[in-house]
Amino acid sequence: MPDVQNFAANPPLAGTEERGLPTVSLSALQHYAFCPRQCALIHNEQAWAENYLTAQGRSLHERVDSGEPETRKGVRFERSVHVSAQQLGISGIVDMVEHDLVSGSLKPVEYKRGKPKPEPFDEIQLCAQALCLEEMTGQTIAEGALWYMQTRHRVPVVFSDGLRAQTLAVIAQVRDLLASGQTPPPVYGKRCKACSLVEVCQPKLLEKDRSVGYVEGLFEG
Repeated sequence: MPDVQNFAANPPLAGTEERGLPTVSLSALQHYAFCPRQCALIHNEQAWAENYLTAQGRSLHERVDSGEPETRKGVRFERSVHVSAQQLGISGIVDMVEHDLVSGSLKPVEYKRGKPKPEPFDEIQLCAQALCLEEMTGQTIAEGALWYMQTRHRVPVVFSDGLRAQTLAVIAQVRDLLASGQTPPPVYGKRCKACSLVEVCQPKLLEKDRSVGYVEGLFEG
């Protein structure tokens, strides 16, 4: 039976650095799935800005992480659990791991400020957490859950073959992005309005500059 309490107290170290590969944080996967430029600004350029959305999210995670471990109805709830997968080169913190004391099964739970999204940004981050738990325990993690503050609703997530493949692809893409040290150009869209880095990113301004340069280039020579 896996010792979840030991995970929280003694986080394992990711081993990809021994092979010259950067370790990817679990949060970077969600950032990349949302917007590759946002991921690069945060993790390559160490840029950060907070708006009311990120402040709410930070407050939510602080409340979740500050709670003490507890057991209810045969389930142990461990909070702020450090996890990693050495073979995949990913590491981070799971908001909560639910440990069924009868079956021994584990279930990662991630808390989010907003509401369920049409794109699988959050599911990819959660699946990566499951991949870490699988490598650490040797057991298959079949499903997890996302809890959204805005709807106050818990959404079950099945770690299907398709979601696992998508998650592995994003891990590889993020590692390539971090290794390159480059920041992709902006692509303005609806999601930019909710991004705390919109003033740092300047997507409208930079897109306009590229368009002007393209048109001017047509008439050179």
